[in-house]
Amino acid sequence: MFLDGAMGTEVQKLKLEEEDFRGTRFANHPKPLQGNNDVLVLTRPDAIYTIHKNYMLAGSDFIETNTFSGTFIAQEDYALQDLAYELNLEAARLAKRAALEVTAMQPHKPRFACGAIGPTNRTLSISPSVENGAARNCTFDLLVKAYKEQTRGLLDGGVDILLVETVFDTLNCKAALYAIDELVSVDGYRKTPLFISFTIVDQSGRTLSGQTAEASLVSIQHTRPMAVGLNCALGAEQMFPFLQNISEFTGSFASTISYPNAGLPNAMGGYDEDPETMAKNVEPFAREGLVNILGGCCGSTPAHIKALHDRLGKYKPRAAHTMKNMLDDKLYLSGLEPLCLDQVTGFVNVGERCNVAGSRLFARLIAEGKYEDALAIARTQVENGAQVIDINMDLALLDGVGAMTTFVNLLATEPDVARVPLMIDSSNFEVILAGLKCTQGKCIVNSLSLKEGEAEFLHRARIVKRFGAAVVVMAFDEVGQAAEADRKFAICERAYRLLVDVVGFNPNAIIFDLNILTICTGMSEHDNYGIEFIEAVKLVKKNLPGAKISGGVSNLSFSFRTHEKVRQAIHAVFLYHAIREGMDMGIVAAGSLTVYDEVAPDLLALCEMAVMNTSSEATEKLLEYAEKHGKSAKGAVAAGEELAWRKGTVAERLAHALVKGITKFIDEDVEEARQMYDRPLHIIEGPLMAGMSRVGELFGAGKVSSARVMKKAVAILIPYMEEERIAGLKALEASGGDASAVSNPDDAYQGVVLMATVKGDVHDIGKNIVGVVLGCNGYKIIDLGVMVAADKILDEAVKHRAQIVGLSGLITPSLDEMVHVAKEMEKRGLKIPLLIGGATTSRMHTAVKIAPRYSFPAVHVLDASKAVVVVGSLLDEKGHEEYMESVKEEYDELRDEYYEGLRDKKYASLASARENAFKIDWTDRAAIPPVPHVQGIQVYKDYDLASVLDKIDWTPFFQVWQIRGRYPNRRYPAIFNDEHVGAEAKRLHADAMAMIRKFVGSKKLWAEAVVGFWPANSDGDDIKVYEDATRSKVAATFHGLRQQAIKEGHEASYCLSDFVAPTSSGVADHLGGFAVAVFGAEAICAEFERDHDDYSSILAKAVADRLAEAAAEDLHARVRTDLWGYAESESLSPEELLGVKYQGIRPAPGYPTQPDHTEKHALWELLRANEVTGIRLTESLAMMPAAAVSGLYFAHPRAAYFAVGKVEKDQVLDYAARKGESVDEVEKWLSPILSYFV
Repeated sequence: MFLDGAMGTEVQKLKLEEEDFRGTRFANHPKPLQGNNDVLVLTRPDAIYTIHKNYMLAGSDFIETNTFSGTFIAQEDYALQDLAYELNLEAARLAKRAALEVTAMQPHKPRFACGAIGPTNRTLSISPSVENGAARNCTFDLLVKAYKEQTRGLLDGGVDILLVETVFDTLNCKAALYAIDELVSVDGYRKTPLFISFTIVDQSGRTLSGQTAEASLVSIQHTRPMAVGLNCALGAEQMFPFLQNISEFTGSFASTISYPNAGLPNAMGGYDEDPETMAKNVEPFAREGLVNILGGCCGSTPAHIKALHDRLGKYKPRAAHTMKNMLDDKLYLSGLEPLCLDQVTGFVNVGERCNVAGSRLFARLIAEGKYEDALAIARTQVENGAQVIDINMDLALLDGVGAMTTFVNLLATEPDVARVPLMIDSSNFEVILAGLKCTQGKCIVNSLSLKEGEAEFLHRARIVKRFGAAVVVMAFDEVGQAAEADRKFAICERAYRLLVDVVGFNPNAIIFDLNILTICTGMSEHDNYGIEFIEAVKLVKKNLPGAKISGGVSNLSFSFRTHEKVRQAIHAVFLYHAIREGMDMGIVAAGSLTVYDEVAPDLLALCEMAVMNTSSEATEKLLEYAEKHGKSAKGAVAAGEELAWRKGTVAERLAHALVKGITKFIDEDVEEARQMYDRPLHIIEGPLMAGMSRVGELFGAGKVSSARVMKKAVAILIPYMEEERIAGLKALEASGGDASAVSNPDDAYQGVVLMATVKGDVHDIGKNIVGVVLGCNGYKIIDLGVMVAADKILDEAVKHRAQIVGLSGLITPSLDEMVHVAKEMEKRGLKIPLLIGGATTSRMHTAVKIAPRYSFPAVHVLDASKAVVVVGSLLDEKGHEEYMESVKEEYDELRDEYYEGLRDKKYASLASARENAFKIDWTDRAAIPPVPHVQGIQVYKDYDLASVLDKIDWTPFFQVWQIRGRYPNRRYPAIFNDEHVGAEAKRLHADAMAMIRKFVGSKKLWAEAVVGFWPANSDGDDIKVYEDATRSKVAATFHGLRQQAIKEGHEASYCLSDFVAPTSSGVADHLGGFAVAVFGAEAICAEFERDHDDYSSILAKAVADRLAEAAAEDLHARVRTDLWGYAESESLSPEELLGVKYQGIRPAPGYPTQPDHTEKHALWELLRANEVTGIRLTESLAMMPAAAVSGLYFAHPRAAYFAVGKVEKDQVLDYAARKGESVDEVEKWLSPILSYFV
């Protein structure tokens, strides 16, 4: 089925003015309304109705109401917040009326109205303040209120479906889903089908708030949506892999929906994909059975929807019913990433140290308001192996609600910690609610119980389910806590039936805490508590399908609380038995668990006696052991190891604190640095900025935690900088000098940056992130907010003596407004660098449209991680002129490139190109390669990888990791000398070499190869390969493509066949071919991924890729000097080899010299590659394993690499005829190089 396309794109086509948005009703409204598309349902309903109708007539089954910004929160920007309900009501009525009218016209195809619920311009998971990571510009309750009002209007207006879309923060989405459920469960509204669509912001595969798509799906699985999927931000080609993941992960849980943009924004902020191109790019979604519903987002029009409908309507929808329902069959939790509790995961460690009742240090830090220091405890737990973090704020005289809110919000700013799920732990349900309202992932509520009766239990359980959390249920009822196995089970069975049968809980999301009670207390009735727990585990696992078991393990050994060694041994024995019977998780001290087999034998025997209650003397004997061996020093050792980084220099310590977000020692380290440096400013410019350069690299992965560390350090230094400034002022005045030079209070900052979202645009999240990053780097940020007119931007820039002006915008019209601001800055004669940023902006647009309007630099900033570098370069006293000149030169080149591209490129006809073919003198017998020493194929089953290490080209390896040196240190090994990336490149290279030595030495990585040589001659643009030297029978034909772009001078139009002697020459020429691959990487990576070691997994893939290329290079050298032997005396250095200084080439199908991947078929048949090496081709003709290289060998000394470039229709027709394939099939494979639209 088909969804509609972009409402905004169609509205922009109407070129409406301010008067259209105001109508008569809002003629005297105090704020501008242009850009508020939602208000058009009141002022221009005719236009919106027509757009709805056009989409349906184009083939849409579903249309979205014009309510993307329909909450009172979003409408506050236009002072229309009081009309939110009316806007949604009228929008729903309008869409429903259009749907009914078109359905009446085409009764065979009913149409449906979707109530569009956008994300708002707020985010609950990201702080707007660098000083306070726990701050938020909105609350969960406020969003619920706003979404509830919007949804009520949509439902009252008659929508058929609710569509929560463009979800960039899952916590915002959860607020919308909470509101919808309340309307149904509490207010009695009808249950309406639900669609949910997330937005992946870039190729990292994450939302803006940092969650993976899979983690987001886990967060909302409790709502049972009819369809889930992706929209916006990406075009179809970029979205495809993420949609594949969602389709596979979702299984039969829900249908899938996808409505990508019409490509990516172009240089002008528009979208270039015409309807046919978009339909072609979306086609794999349907062909591979990934989707049930398709549509379009930004840039799409009715014409795009018609193209999708006409081209893709023939495909069957995704058959969800045939897939496995993983989300319902297992317990999935999520932080920024998903966690599945199953047999593969094994026992789950729940970190216990963020509990004010269980950790005196954590309790003290929270009580003293030192939340950032407390956060370090959470980080340590995750580093030590905790897969879930338990958070408890139940402390006398502590505001539990406030503490829980602050800590969980702050934790969300730490990606290394926030990636794991949370356990919100409290005996106060209000505190639990506070935690739930700050958590975008699917967490665990700890806990509920029946001690206050069934009614209260059911009330709270329904709320927990509304948040989508899993729940821990205590074995505790109205009578009290259960100690015996039978009573534990009876309480659990009762709770299980209430949760499953009455509330509708997924059994897998029910976790029973069976009360781990203290043993060895000296009271004999307590001695069997360990056994009672284990027996209860057996009963639950046998009788309550899906239910999980947890417990607080440290309770068991509380009698030995001063003897850590004994405690850990008791825990090891207890967990050994409990896990074997089915215990799934436990609240433990992550990192300090002792392995059962590593417990000293004498202590192990005593603990077995105590836990399994096999001797009445167990307690006394354990006490004797504890007294004899004293207290364990294990904790002190661990602490010493944890603080090993404190032994470094002050610069190293500051850098470590910045990267890890540790504030505990920042005061003393900054003070130590202050004693070492002449001026406080030099500390910021020196060690602090050195640390922040690493943080900038990490920012792209969402790791911005250390922003507050930098801010704290700067805050410590500011009073000293102010003192220095005042002293300088007094000295200057005393000497009779001009004190104005040092009277500027902004001198304490690195610079003053004024930022604004331009007029007509209300999107500012990206701008806020840039502001945070610049702020944490010592810049003073003046943020004017959204919808800021040009005059105000300029007036405020002058008022605040801004050194940089930053403009932001998301929607396409903002691009024109940015041009207008640049013109106005030029009119006023300002000399302030202008930064341009936002989703629709680009370097090209900035160079072509904005920079020429302003004589001072206008610089495009790709993302927040680049902003620090750009601003620093622009304000660098010594280097800013050179930097500005380099930007000007770059943008001049971009403009030339843009205008050059606008000119029609000229192509020769195929006949003319063939007339201009590259010609070799085949009568020059001395240049003709000899007959190969090897005929047919030769197989290498275990290619010696150790011998190819000197042929590894490391430069592409570093590029994989985005480590790029600067001239003259761009290539390996000079990159090690680069002051910016040299150290990181060395570390990465060392890790790679260690991995190579380990896995090549152990044969876990090995290579196989096959090489072949055959008689061959060219026939026009083709190469005929013969079965034997008689050349009587053609074994295969390689089809060539010829350059058609008209070139300057007398340069030839190349084709690969030019390098092989034609049949008519009488020369008995030859052709070679090869395939080589490195095996074993997939298994190695799978092992790393099981250990959640993403770094090593990526490294292994990159190493395998480099080894495969090196093996291909080594094999080619063997071909030249031995197997073919046309360059037997060759003696080249590794540098010369990598510089391709040898004779001959080895081009591969799918690359520029022959862009058609289908030519691999002939090569594979000749080599019998799959049969003899196991290197196979996928359906899309990729090679498996992935670390593989293949190609043809050409030996003539004049053979050279070239790029075919674009080809014309006449060559495509000729090529299809030569290959015996349809033109459509050929165009499919050659689509990237076609000079025309298909």
